[in-house]
Amino acid sequence: MDLEIDIELPWPETVDWAALADRAVQTIAQVAPELGHPRLAASLLFTSDEEVHALNREWRGKDKPTNVLSFPMLERDELLALPPEGPPELLGDIALAYETCAREADEKNIAVEGHAAHLVIHALLHLAGYDHEISPEDARAMEELEIKALAILGIADPYGDHHY
Repeated sequence: MDLEIDIELPWPETVDWAALADRAVQTIAQVAPELGHPRLAASLLFTSDEEVHALNREWRGKDKPTNVLSFPMLERDELLALPPEGPPELLGDIALAYETCAREADEKNIAVEGHAAHLVIHALLHLAGYDHEISPEDARAMEELEIKALAILGIADPYGDHHY
């Protein structure tokens, strides 16, 4: 997958966020092969709570910031039927809010880099049509993929109740 990445303040320049996102993309493709399709492209914006709040209000009707937003451009059946040859296909857009991500990492006593990697993986799965809000079974399936990908990256199970 070709990932277009924009990094804005307040994301600290002391971390290579683009490299972190690229590793997350490569890793999620190992556990959800449809995300490794050679024609796929996505955009990832590392931004502020203020920007994510505005996007959440405008596109989801929710007047609050959140940690990550996903805006899919393909339906799951379209993704799965995508032939290998042809022009790039935009899977969707992701926006990640620094202040919320950093606060959540602090509350969980984990590194912000690990939490950001988890949120990127979570958002990519949403772009691929996975949805944890449909049913407990769908939530479990999505969580299992996240946990497997994070384990490859050396990041502990963020849900704390699974064993792989």
